[in-house]
Amino acid sequence: MRAIWTGAIGFGLVNIPVKMYSATESSNLDLDMLDKKDHAHIKFMRVNENTGKEVAWENIVKGYKYHDDYVVLDDKDFELASAKKTKTIEISDFVKEEEISSLYYETPYYLEPDQSGKRPYKLLLDALKKTKKVGVSTFVMRNKESLAILRPDKNVIVLNKIRFEQEIRNPDDLELPKNTEVKPAELKMAITLIDQLTGKFDISKYKDTYNGELLKLIKAKASGKKMKVPEMKVVHNKTKDLMEQLKASLDVKRKKSA
Repeated sequence: MRAIWTGAIGFGLVNIPVKMYSATESSNLDLDMLDKKDHAHIKFMRVNENTGKEVAWENIVKGYKYHDDYVVLDDKDFELASAKKTKTIEISDFVKEEEISSLYYETPYYLEPDQSGKRPYKLLLDALKKTKKVGVSTFVMRNKESLAILRPDKNVIVLNKIRFEQEIRNPDDLELPKNTEVKPAELKMAITLIDQLTGKFDISKYKDTYNGELLKLIKAKASGKKMKVPEMKVVHNKTKDLMEQLKASLDVKRKKSA
């Protein structure tokens, strides 16, 4: 793995030098964009709006439009905006993880201690486990400030980026059931169905099968075979009665378990 950020965790007056690594990787198939006529690769070019000529990466800068003109920024300017946050994951609070809604969660990263930071890293890891708390922090990466939590996962500290409150949309615009009453018998039956389907969470049970099926189709097309598209039919319930549907669901589960 290659480090994507280098800095330190700020834990009170303790500084823990760390490197950050992506904890996830994409499982999507690498599909190229082609011209429909001759299957030539599609290329994207960085073009000067005025001259129409391509611009090399080393000649591209970032700017902010201010009073009909651009203020150009370089790497030093981004660091000057908040020099500490570009190099430090500063823990400001400790909270219980269950207090954070799953709506806020974004990308996870692994934090690895530098040679000089192994002891304080282990101290923070053990303290988080013992207290069952997570550290709330902010830092800047790629010219963007992020909110994050630090949490223990076995023998590694995981940094999970979380969204700011203003990034979450209000669901008030949705047409949600407000004055709809659920009968006690229906609720009891629904809970029974949930209980029957309840088990211990095992992530290895769940596989991304779509890419595998897509790859089969690609190989079949490459060999000249024609794939028949399965006809998908929407199966309508025979009854609109909610209790009958729940009972039928329980019967299906019982038959599968038998």
